[in-house]
Amino acid sequence: MNHKIFYLTIINFLMIFNCLNAQGIMGDKTEFSRQDTLRGSITKERIWWDLKHYHLDIAVNPEEKTISGSNTITYSVIEPYSEMQIDLQFPLVLTRAEQNGKVLDIRHDGNAHFIKLIEKQVKGSKNVVKVYYNGKPREAPRAPWDGGISWEKDVNGNHFIASSCQGLGASVWWPNKDHMYDEVDDGMLISVNVPKGLTNVSNGRLVNVEEKLNSTTFHWKVLNPINNYGVNINIADYVNFSEIYEGEKGDLDMDYYVLRDNLEKAKIHFKDAVRTMQAFEYWFGPYPFYEDSFKLVETPYLGMEHQSSVTYGNKYKQGYLGRDLSGSGWGLKFDYIIIHETGHEWFANNITYIDIADMWVHESFTTYSENLFLDYHYGNAASSEYVIGTRRGIGNKKQIIGPYNVNKGGSSDMYSKGANLLHTLRQLANDDEKWRLILRGLNSDFYHQMVNTSQIENYISEKMNMDLSPIFNQYLRDIRIPVFEYIYNGGILKYRWNDVVSNFNMPIELTYDNNSKWLFPNKEWQDLKLENDNFKIDENYYVFSKELVK
Repeated sequence: MNHKIFYLTIINFLMIFNCLNAQGIMGDKTEFSRQDTLRGSITKERIWWDLKHYHLDIAVNPEEKTISGSNTITYSVIEPYSEMQIDLQFPLVLTRAEQNGKVLDIRHDGNAHFIKLIEKQVKGSKNVVKVYYNGKPREAPRAPWDGGISWEKDVNGNHFIASSCQGLGASVWWPNKDHMYDEVDDGMLISVNVPKGLTNVSNGRLVNVEEKLNSTTFHWKVLNPINNYGVNINIADYVNFSEIYEGEKGDLDMDYYVLRDNLEKAKIHFKDAVRTMQAFEYWFGPYPFYEDSFKLVETPYLGMEHQSSVTYGNKYKQGYLGRDLSGSGWGLKFDYIIIHETGHEWFANNITYIDIADMWVHESFTTYSENLFLDYHYGNAASSEYVIGTRRGIGNKKQIIGPYNVNKGGSSDMYSKGANLLHTLRQLANDDEKWRLILRGLNSDFYHQMVNTSQIENYISEKMNMDLSPIFNQYLRDIRIPVFEYIYNGGILKYRWNDVVSNFNMPIELTYDNNSKWLFPNKEWQDLKLENDNFKIDENYYVFSKELVK
């Protein structure tokens, strides 16, 4: 490895590490507070009611950097209970709650607020609680990794504002049931009032614009279930252009909202959006939110996977801000943010983790989607070279699965290591069409569902007709990479796995004199007759190989 490549490797790894550490997805925290538990667990004040609909109705004051308004929460009663947990983070203040015109008492416990209901909650009934709030939301120190609200201005001095809150939680800027296990079944209405001359873009479709004396209210309607952190506001001097994509489910409206000065460059650069739809509908199945359209929205930060309102801030550059994270050259064939964040529409917004400990389901599959984009447009070799190149950013210091019920994810290796795990599984499938049907099946069988790791592991194992649990344990719950140890002597190849979990017996391909041969190693030595030592392990498998002294 030359000095330039080594330097870029370190920079890329530190960049990902620091970003995720700032977001709270990783780090050394092993002791958790009551607030961690209230935020990260399904409390008794959450589990008894099922979300049906939100109407978030707010006014944003850019000059004061404040938000005020209400959220009308429609829910059904699963089991009768008299107290409801709503989350809203300091310094925002939950000022009032009411049901059927009656003001309700609120017990505040840090960022969790417990509303005492007066009326009897009858099992199966559908009810409404309206909560009011105001204040200055947390300003994002380093969006999107350390989120909140970004209060910026464009080059013309116009306000340029956006929300980002993954990991930190949507309750950093609006009151809600801030846990991933429950999404609104019947969608959401987002009404945002902004000063005249500015436009707010949120999720779903724009259904109404109300012009007032000095302000404008934009009403956006979401028909599909949506996770809390996927909800967003984006406020700027936007201009819009659009196109129709003829997709698997018919015509898909694709809208683009960009700063006025960037319109012409966006019309050229955003061609990657349709190319992404082509690749991902092939590999993953139909875009999951045709009813809500697809949007790319320019923001003052790098980007985020907000559902049907994907945010973009990659400065109209190829790669990751002009860099190829793989070092292969293929990473400069596409705009990383457009491809990666759009991939999350399938893995994050369609299939959503229940607990952030299982965040790899979002990030591993979506990082893997980058090389599937290359596979579709540039071929299998390009795809392999790219994903193999991303291994240089893997740390193997902490396991990918995080601790449960405390709102904390695992290692940042969930990105590149997770992608290489999936690339390895593709080799084991030994049939690209079979593998494609597994990926499409995930998005069909878990359509608009919250999932845990076990469901994903079991599904892939079943469809591949293999017990993949030792492989998942190795890559998701252990920091060691399997080592293929071998000794070649006198026409005999002796081989075994080392540094592996119990029962690890992953097959692997040996290339030999331009042919390939399947081996089935385990922890015990095995023998194979080979005429010479002109062999190597297929590098598409994320393993190490080591020749031992004869």
